[in-house]
Amino acid sequence: MRRFLAVLSAVVVCASTLVGADKSNENTKSAVEQVLRMQQDAWNRHDLEGFMTGYWKSPDLTFFSGAHETSGWQGALDRYRKVYQGEGKEMGKLEFSDLRIEPLGTEAAFVRGAWHLTMSDGKTPHGLFTLVFRKFSDGWKIVHDHTSAAE
Repeated sequence: MRRFLAVLSAVVVCASTLVGADKSNENTKSAVEQVLRMQQDAWNRHDLEGFMTGYWKSPDLTFFSGAHETSGWQGALDRYRKVYQGEGKEMGKLEFSDLRIEPLGTEAAFVRGAWHLTMSDGKTPHGLFTLVFRKFSDGWKIVHDHTSAAE
């Protein structure tokens, strides 16, 4: 009987741990998705600074696009300004889709997804991205972005 109670106790502890982990994973997924939706909304208001609040404001932020690496939050902002707000450029309407958010413990997450822009001239640039998020005291932030564009 003691052995049965010990096994039963172990099963209950394991089950409650799994339920707690599932809840934590769901909270992480929801928080990360909320950052991405905030970024999408800011982009569609043409609020690039608002969009950039989803990124870690650090010189250690990394951004890979094509064969180019951009370092730091300011570098990423400058790149976005040049590509999407420079003379003759536009931001278009952004949509993220096919989001797959995988928590990597309680303080990090890995995200895969697709981006799609609709421009006023009817062009539709699009591609894929992978992101690494970290949880900071002020919320979840992208610490690495690797974005590719379809040809």
